[in-house]
Amino acid sequence: MLERIKFLEDESRKLEPSSGERKEYIDKVFNYTQNFLEQLSSSKAYQISEDKGIGIYDSPISDYPISIDEIIHLIKKHIDKPGINPASGGHLGYIPGGGIFPAALGDYLADVTNKYAGMFYASPGAVRVENMLIKWMCEMVGFPSETSGGNLTSGGSIANLIAIVTARDSAKLKSKDFEKLVIYITKQAHHSAVKALKIAGLEEAVIRHTSMDMHLRRKVDKLEEQIISDKKKDLLPFLIYATAGTTDIGAVDPLEDIGEIAKKYNIWYHIDAAYGGFFLLIDAGKKILKGIEKADSLIIDPHKGLFLPSGSGAILVRDQKKLFDSLHYHASYLQDADNCIDEYSPSDLSPELSKHFRGLRMWLPLKLFGIKPFKAALEEKILLTRYFYEQIQKIKGIEVGPYPELSIMIFRYIPEKINADEFNERLVNEIQKDGRIFMTSTRINNNFYIRLAVLNFRVHLNIIKLALSIIKEKIVLLES
Repeated sequence: MLERIKFLEDESRKLEPSSGERKEYIDKVFNYTQNFLEQLSSSKAYQISEDKGIGIYDSPISDYPISIDEIIHLIKKHIDKPGINPASGGHLGYIPGGGIFPAALGDYLADVTNKYAGMFYASPGAVRVENMLIKWMCEMVGFPSETSGGNLTSGGSIANLIAIVTARDSAKLKSKDFEKLVIYITKQAHHSAVKALKIAGLEEAVIRHTSMDMHLRRKVDKLEEQIISDKKKDLLPFLIYATAGTTDIGAVDPLEDIGEIAKKYNIWYHIDAAYGGFFLLIDAGKKILKGIEKADSLIIDPHKGLFLPSGSGAILVRDQKKLFDSLHYHASYLQDADNCIDEYSPSDLSPELSKHFRGLRMWLPLKLFGIKPFKAALEEKILLTRYFYEQIQKIKGIEVGPYPELSIMIFRYIPEKINADEFNERLVNEIQKDGRIFMTSTRINNNFYIRLAVLNFRVHLNIIKLALSIIKEKIVLLES
């Protein structure tokens, strides 16, 4: 047995590279990332490839190692090259964020030290970092500092789920009540909300898609009329889901008025500010998002408005105790932790127990840069979108959607001879095929539109002017 143990020890020690090996790995990865970043300005934002990265399967997981050089080659050819380049300033589709460089350093430190940020007992400093970030965001949205709290999540989808489960449990509902519950959303609500309702066991609830105005913002009077009607039918108005920056066009619901209605009828008020929330850091955003502090729960994504890497979301709640009561569970093997509780542990405020110390990727850049550059970038993005909105209309035949409240807008070209939907579908395909910028499409009132989403921190005036030039070029091409 001892001989076998010694053999296994020798083999397993390969998992601990020497100082020289670590330096080799770091140097080669760093050189690759340096080249990647230096070449971003000349790299495509979208790369169409025939094999779509399938060549990665030619190097299967096996017992036998390959070199760091071979690994980097596989990453470059089959992972980083095909598809969207989300680090590119030309990424103007979906809702881009970016991935600022110091966040990677935060992840590196968190991964090497492997600090467990789920429980105060295990890593009080790490938990305090994450709680500090949560408190900072709660103060930003106007929640009361003495009662509010939340949790860092992988994104808005999990944050939505946590909010809905907390609302459900806070109401002390029984399953027999579920079919009488009414949830008020709009057709512009993010699809993760409906998914979360299903996962939370509320798929039997009545879902009301309340009316919107011409700018795709909820009509408050129609919402109240619907609530009154539902109460007369002996239904239970349960949750109002509002949006502070819709995915399609960046529309912001009348948050303050909705908050008054929620309070009047004692309905849980949840706001999806995954995209728009961090615009609260600037004066223009504070005006647009007025009333956001009236929410009972709110989701916000640092991987959007703070330009962090994907996998950085947050759930904020007005009353942290409700979050704790909904998600806290006790296990006997964790009893030692009960003797060391100065602050709430993230594991008591989330479905997660095992979790990455994701707060370090947010804390490090905020400390290194301060908040001012983030504010400047957010204001810049709003102004760039408005500049594009004005300039695109100088192209004859262009039709635009509502004036952009934040940093998303829609437009389409109306050709004289062929179907507009068909033309704009071809137009967005040509833009993507070109690859210098990346834009996406959507349907509004059953019409095909092209979306401009300006949030990547690397988007500056030169990119917007390039986008305008490419659009003109492709229209001429398709019209000829």
